[in-house]
Amino acid sequence: MANPSQLGFQDAASPVMEELLHFHDHTLMIVFLISTMVLYIIVAMVSTKLTNKYILDSQEIEIIWTLLPAIILVLIALPSLRILYLMDEVNNPLMTIKAVGHQWYWSYEYTDYEDLGFDAYMIPTQDLSSGQLRLMETDHRMVVPAESPIRILISADDVLHSWTVPSLGVKMDAVPGRLNQTAFITSRPGVFYGQCSEICGANHSFMPIVVEAVPMTYFEGWSSCMLEDA
Repeated sequence: MANPSQLGFQDAASPVMEELLHFHDHTLMIVFLISTMVLYIIVAMVSTKLTNKYILDSQEIEIIWTLLPAIILVLIALPSLRILYLMDEVNNPLMTIKAVGHQWYWSYEYTDYEDLGFDAYMIPTQDLSSGQLRLMETDHRMVVPAESPIRILISADDVLHSWTVPSLGVKMDAVPGRLNQTAFITSRPGVFYGQCSEICGANHSFMPIVVEAVPMTYFEGWSSCMLEDA
């Protein structure tokens, strides 16, 4: 969960998000080096009247400033492509959950169970309990077993939505008439918050997402209780 005045990303709660954070730091360091070099060159050119005649017309300099950007782009592109392929991998998921976006709530269906599904509405401010987060809590959480591969099938019932949980590194558009797929593994038990990230109407900011990762034994107990209540 993000904090007020937070400048960086949320703490990673999945292996993919950890890779994204490492790639961000890697790319940002390259940007800092380029910016520092460009700033130094600008300051040097403005603050001195001396001219080096060897760099006014030099084949070597032209080769360097052509090859150097190409090498930098390769250093950025290779880890980027690796992460793109990792994000697209869905290998032997433990379970599949179907998330459908509506105006303005989410519905979840655990497809591996015969009759396990529910709608998740935002809890109004006046109904919040002590310690709950305003505009972020739902009356039903999407409970998943921790440290297990989970596949999410995402669609929408009316307009475009986007199922997004930043700390898990998951963001997938929910498109009416189309079924999109993504997957994640939670690195630890916890509660992870997200929101719809596609402008979907008047109450777009009032359809939060809450993912609760619990140990497998607790998940089995929760699913049994939900099936009994259904």
